Amino acid sequence: MAQIKPLNAELQKLAIDELGEVPARIADDLQALKLWIQAEPHLRARTDDQFLIQFLRGCKYSLERAKEKIDLFYSLKTKYPSMFGSIDVDDGKFRTIHNMGCYIALPKPLNENGPRIVVFRFSYNAAEYSIDDVFLPGAAMHEVMIYNDPYACINGIIYLVDFELATGSHFLQMTPNFCMKLLSFLEKSMPYRVKHIYYLNTSPAAQQFLKALLLFFSEKLKQRITILGQDKKEWIQHIPAAYLPRDFGGENSSCEEAAREYNKIWDSYKEYFKENSQYGTDEKLRQGQPLDLDGLFGVGGSFRKLAVD
Repeated sequence: MAQIKPLNAELQKLAIDELGEVPARIADDLQALKLWIQAEPHLRARTDDQFLIQFLRGCKYSLERAKEKIDLFYSLKTKYPSMFGSIDVDDGKFRTIHNMGCYIALPKPLNENGPRIVVFRFSYNAAEYSIDDVFLPGAAMHEVMIYNDPYACINGIIYLVDFELATGSHFLQMTPNFCMKLLSFLEKSMPYRVKHIYYLNTSPAAQQFLKALLLFFSEKLKQRITILGQDKKEWIQHIPAAYLPRDFGGENSSCEEAAREYNKIWDSYKEYFKENSQYGTDEKLRQGQPLDLDGLFGVGGSFRKLAVD
């Protein structure tokens, strides 16, 4: 019998109707993934049921797509450790960045039982921290959600990206290479459905930056993007006030409060992240065609020509 956390009745129905889950077949589907992992000499991956089932759910039970995501998930961790790698959740720098509320999952999902809402804000000093530093807790949070967030796992994630505090220094940190890695992480390796991305408080400079950023998005993801200005009344037309954070004029906690509360989750996942050091990939042992991550992310340069006053 599969060792997975039960879903509530509504989420289970959605998993069956929208993701193609067949409860009677889950154990066999998980075993197929485990046998594949064991047969891949280059791959050291978790094989617990809760971890693997989310890759199946996130890929609508396509075994081949789930394999691709797991492979890329661990390849990214190995190749780019500063952005996706092993984490000490007790590290002072990690907690400091997390507590700034740059990247946070809000406590209430949309419409109580819908997608999880995740906020990103440029609420950090770009002279003190790199974009990789800031994204590391965000990557870790996505990983934790595999285990503790059934709403994200079944209904996906809505992202609110707030540009209110963004400066030219922040924009310059977001090089094309970083953007490619970020989007591949979110769209190609993470076992969640990106339901929508809302860009908020977009100044003319931010809109210029987004025009360049959209070049890296897949056509499918471009259809799920909405760029909004500073009118909070317009935001509420897309996300009801009950589910927006208080920082945005809503009622769904504040980013700082949600970040402080999330420290309890980091505390409970200390051993999990320590265990992560034993997982990853070794390209020397990969059978067949090597995975060329440098080629996949081989975009240099920056957005320096943008007017980011």
